[in-house]
Order: sequence, then C-alpha cells, then structure tokens
Amino acid sequence: MISARRRAWAGWLGLGALLLFGTGCASLRSPAPAPASASAGLQLRLDAEGLTPAQVDASQRLLDDAQARLPPRFKAELDRNIRVRWSEALPHASYGRARRDDLLLNKRLLPALADGSATTVRSEGAHRSQRPELLATVLHELGHFLDRRQRLSDDPRLLDLAGWQVKVKRRARLADNRFVDRSPDPYELTDPEEFVAVNLEYFLLDPAYACRRPALYRWFGTRLDALPPHDDCARGYPFLDPSDDPGAPVVGMLDPDRVYQVDYLLAEGNDRLMSRWGHGMLRLVVCAPGRPRGPDCRLDLQHHLVLSFRAFVDDVQLSSWRGLTGSYPSRLFVLPLSQVVEEYTKDQLRGLRSVPLRLRRDEVAGLLARAAKLHWSYDGRYYFLTNNCAVETFKLLHDGVPRLAGAGLDSITPTGLMEQLREQGIADTSVLDDRDEALRLGYRFDSLRERFQAMFEIARGELALPQASVEDWLEAPPGTRRRWLDDAGLRASAALLLLEQAAWRRQLLLAREDLKRRYLDRDGDDARFADADRRLQEVLRQSGFLSRPAELLEGQPGYGLPQAAELQWLASEGARRRAELDHLGEQLTAEVRELLAPDMRARLEGAQANVAMIGERLRTLNEADGGFRLP
Repeated sequence: MISARRRAWAGWLGLGALLLFGTGCASLRSPAPAPASASAGLQLRLDAEGLTPAQVDASQRLLDDAQARLPPRFKAELDRNIRVRWSEALPHASYGRARRDDLLLNKRLLPALADGSATTVRSEGAHRSQRPELLATVLHELGHFLDRRQRLSDDPRLLDLAGWQVKVKRRARLADNRFVDRSPDPYELTDPEEFVAVNLEYFLLDPAYACRRPALYRWFGTRLDALPPHDDCARGYPFLDPSDDPGAPVVGMLDPDRVYQVDYLLAEGNDRLMSRWGHGMLRLVVCAPGRPRGPDCRLDLQHHLVLSFRAFVDDVQLSSWRGLTGSYPSRLFVLPLSQVVEEYTKDQLRGLRSVPLRLRRDEVAGLLARAAKLHWSYDGRYYFLTNNCAVETFKLLHDGVPRLAGAGLDSITPTGLMEQLREQGIADTSVLDDRDEALRLGYRFDSLRERFQAMFEIARGELALPQASVEDWLEAPPGTRRRWLDDAGLRASAALLLLEQAAWRRQLLLAREDLKRRYLDRDGDDARFADADRRLQEVLRQSGFLSRPAELLEGQPGYGLPQAAELQWLASEGARRRAELDHLGEQLTAEVRELLAPDMRARLEGAQANVAMIGERLRTLNEADGGFRLP
C-alpha cells in the first residue's frame, strides 16, 4: 500500500515533462526503449465501470505512461493481466494498494486527474503535482506484484544493500534496518517488500537515483536488465571532515580512483576491558593529487583516511557498562590517519598494525560506495559483545564486497577478524614480518610507550624515582610527581617535560570522557553548575553533526548521498556550525572545570601546573648552561 502522507520526492520537483510523459528505460542490451505495445507479458486492464469518458481517458493515459516506463524484462517476468480500478474503500491517505488480482487506486483522486482542477496536493509541507504521485503509485504497486512472483525482496544481495544486515556468528539477519537517515521515504524501512516497491519508483522515475543510491541503481539495473536515464554523477563520494582545523573544508570528496589500497587497521589492545582485544578499522591508502596510483601512494600519509566505527570523534575509550547496554551510538567516521595514529600511539600508548587487503579495483569502489552510504545514513547502536567495532567492520566488508559475504569473517573481536582475514588469504600479514621495514613503509606504527619508558629511565636514573615503569609514573597523582621536578637536572628535566605533557593529554582525555558521561547521565546536577551544564549540553548538541552528518541536512530536500546543491548547503551550514561551536567552546572553557568531579578537576589542574613548572625549570637550566633561550 502507498500513502500520500509519507512521500518525500524532493528530487522530482521541476522535472516537468519527464514525469508527465514516459521516456522508457534504456536496455542493457539495446539503447532503444521497447514500445509499450511490444509487451508480451504484463497487461493493465482498466475497469471502466461507472467512469465518465474523460475519466476513462485520463486513467488510460496514466496506465499507458506507467507501462511505457517498465523495462521489457519487468513486463515479461510479471506476465499477467492486472485489473486496475478506482476504489472508494481505500483509506483517505492511501493512494493505492496491490491486491491479489487487482490494483486499486483511491477514487477521491480521480476527478482532479480527469479535469485538472487540482494540479497539486500538499504533502509533508510541500506542494507536489498529483499526477506524478499517482504515476509513482502505479509503479509502486506493480513492484509488489513483481516481488510476489520473483521474490526480489528475498535476494541476499538486495537485503545487504537495503540495510537488513547479517548477524555475526549466525545465519540470520537483524530485524531492524538502522539506515534511517537520508531516506527518500521512511516507509521503505517497514520491511524488505516495501523497500523494493519504494526504490523501484525512484529507480524508474528519479534521474538522480543513480547518484544518490549508486549500488541500488546497479542492482535494479542488473535485475531488470535496464538502466533508466540518469543525471551526471559527481566523481567520488562526499564525507564530513570532523577535524577542528578552521582551515579544513567541512566536506571532502573521496575519489575511488585515488585509493590505491584498503588496509585492515588494528589498534593493539591494552589492559582496559573495552580495549583488551584492540580496535578494528579500515585504512584508505589515498594517493596525493597528481600521483599515479601505485605503491608510492603508501608514503602519502597526510592524505590517508581511516574508516572507524565509534560513538564520538575522539572516543577511543568507552564505558564498559554503556558498551554492554547499547547506550552508545555506533557511527562511521572518516578520519585523517594522522589523527588516528596520534590518538592511539601517543595518548593511549597502543601500537597500530596496517595490513593490506587483497581487493580488486571494482571491489575497492564498491566498498567505498558502501562506506559513503553508512556515513550518511547509518545510525547503529554499540554493543560490546554483539555489535562492536569488529562486527561493524565485518558487516562493512560483507556488504561492500560481495565476494567476502561467504568468506566466514564473522568475528566479534578485532584481533579475531584480522586472523580470519589472514586465514582466508584476504589480508597480507607478511608485510609485518620485517619490523623495521614495516615501520618505514607505514605497515606498523609503534606505541610511544617505549620512547616514554626511555625518557622515564633517564629521569629515574638521575632522581631515583620510586615508580617501576612509565605507566606507574603517569598514573601517579600530579602532586606526587611534582615533588621530584625541582630536583631534576637539565637532561632529566627535558625527559620529564615530555612525560608531563603526556600525562596532561591523558588527563584531558579522561576529563572529556567524564563530561560526556555527565551529558549522557544528566540528572541530579548541582544547581550551582546549571548555567555551565546547559552550555556543555549545547556544545555537545551542536557538535552532534560531527558524528551524524545527516543532521546538517535536516529540513533540506534530497536523500541518499548529497548532491551538488546539498554540498553547497553543507559547506556554508557546516562552516557556520563550526564557528558557533568555537564560540561556545570559548565561553565554556572558563566554566567547564566546575563541571568535573573534584578529584578529576584537581588532577587536571595539577597536570597542567606540572607542565608549566617543568617547562620553566628547563628554560632556566638551559640558559644557565649557555644554551639557546627557549621560547
């Protein structure tokens, strides 16, 4: 059934004659559309009982228009007579319904179709032409007839593309479709049958469908042996850049032709529960502009990107309880490799291993198309055991590269997924065999833990520090560490400055996590902090678009991947929101410390004071030693 109230055909406005008169579908075997009279299968028979001549004429023209748009294979596979009649029994909001042998249309719409007295209807806040709505309704319901016979909605590949994803470790699919953003019509998410019918309308009628949903356009084209005329699509896929660099564009374009390889990127585990088995991501080896695609692109680190499922931009540590209960979102971020390397190697003291995947060029393109759909449409939930980063990455590989759907890659741990990729011959782990070469070529990024430990040993040797390891030193309260700073010589001061800066960054991450937890658990707050807390909530609310890019386009027409007009809107609106966030952040800086727990606040302020103290001592010692004056 199709309802007038649930349509969102923003991409069809202004198409004029394209919607009012059939253009047919270009067959994959022949560029010329088959005339409607050539149909050897499907026949639409109008029930003219009780209709005026004008109503019969208008109805027949509508059916002829619909039939002219159907590919020959569609009509041949359906191969039946379908009676079409105007019914007074349909709900007021319903345009049509497919029954066993009849296609029903709502009779209240017939007078306007026949005499043209009402050329538009108001639906979902916008005026739209009624006849294109009826044309789409006929195609939608015919889609249901075809689906009943050919079971398109049971096709595993269609279910992958549609968003009814496979469950890990099971031969079953998730009941819910979490691709809820940027949908052309929320009715498509009801079930796979409605998904087929809704998307068939757009496939046959919307010239932008090929650009907005490229993978589905190709699936319908292959299944129906026809490709309707379509707009010229932009080269590449848009993505939101979540960096806080004021000079960076809000929206970037990812050109598949510039992606040399895709790596499985594994952040090694640590002793925290949520990080014990590592974090799995995909690294895109993007060539610098102008560089031919090849092995040298692996050295263009500043252009490489990372596809990472997480809750927030800078989240690499999550609450174990919230991870178990699904309180965190799970969304796909496109991040600069440099940011990811710094997060793990410097802030979390975790190494990274980057292993190339053996993918064909068409498979790389398909994977990127799937990633773009996830980036703009997917709003999942994070569950530590059933829908974590490894499961999400597995589903991205499964849905983006059809060959991998049967490869048995369903692991619930990032390390387990890497091992399965190796066993199936998909990941080339031999690049890690020579450690020095792996570091040189960027297959490995070592934790700075060893460097920090070396600095700690320098300070420990001079000052006889009681801690046994750099981790013990960094975990010690700032006041405990401060007692040793005044006695440090030049060499030990230089080492301790590096360590205190690391301690400050770690404490800052913990403070951010504390604030996010306050945002998620915002009840029972102290009234003294109400103003700052409201500002914090506003900052986090305003920054929501960084983790959910579709939020920037709410209220704008369009669906699927943003196109030219939407990209212009994103650039201006994103810049405005980013500037607003900067302003709110400045206002919040002076207040935010009051929102932290007293112990957290004391540690943060103590770490900052230590950095200033050891920095000043290093400058004094350096000048006394005759060295250059430090800034």
